[in-house]
Amino acid sequence: MSGLQCLASENIWFDKHSYDEAEKRFYEGINGPSPQQQQSSSHAGGDQELVSRMKSLELENQTLHKVVEEMRAALLKLETRVAVLEKTPAPAAIPCAKAAPVQAAPVKQVKVENGDDDDDIDLFGSDEEDEEAERLKQERLDAYAAKKAKKPAIIAKSSILLDVKPWDDETDMVKLEECVRSVQMDGLLWGASKLVPVGYGIKKLQISCVVEDDKVGTDILEEEITKFEDFVQSVDVAAFNKI
Repeated sequence: MSGLQCLASENIWFDKHSYDEAEKRFYEGINGPSPQQQQSSSHAGGDQELVSRMKSLELENQTLHKVVEEMRAALLKLETRVAVLEKTPAPAAIPCAKAAPVQAAPVKQVKVENGDDDDDIDLFGSDEEDEEAERLKQERLDAYAAKKAKKPAIIAKSSILLDVKPWDDETDMVKLEECVRSVQMDGLLWGASKLVPVGYGIKKLQISCVVEDDKVGTDILEEEITKFEDFVQSVDVAAFNKI
């Protein structure tokens, strides 16, 4: 077969555009997409973003329409309620009219048979009201006086510490304390005691007591204790405190 016949039997040149397209795709795969393809892709992405934004705006528009409708309905209800309230009379006067008879002074009811009995009608009954008010006032004063009388009065008391000194170291201190505690009077209560050394073997008696101020004083205590002159030389107040 000759060379011309061989070329005539081959169809490669008749499908040249297919080979060119395949070669173009090969080099695009190696070098990346061409600028035209990138631009086409960017256009496609922009269109998709635009579509997404349009859908979002449509949803937002629908939501706004729904809110506006709800506001219109609420406003309509409010206008209807205001109109009803404006047409309804104020009920404030009714309780006042009902409460007025309660505040009014009681009227003495008298059955009148003839027109000549007008002098027997007491329209205000002021004398009876005054007597009732005076009676209530007196009852309250009596109740307050009775309550005050039952309340216990506060009794002022004092705590006193006395120093009782003997004549010498031979004085019987036990007997001296018995003499001191033998002093008894209303409003006097003896407490603890102890012997305190003074010097030269002499000890003094230190004794406490509680007294009611209105009944017992330090002067009367000293006077009563110094009556035991065989044992007691002197009495001094070592401490005095109000309770």
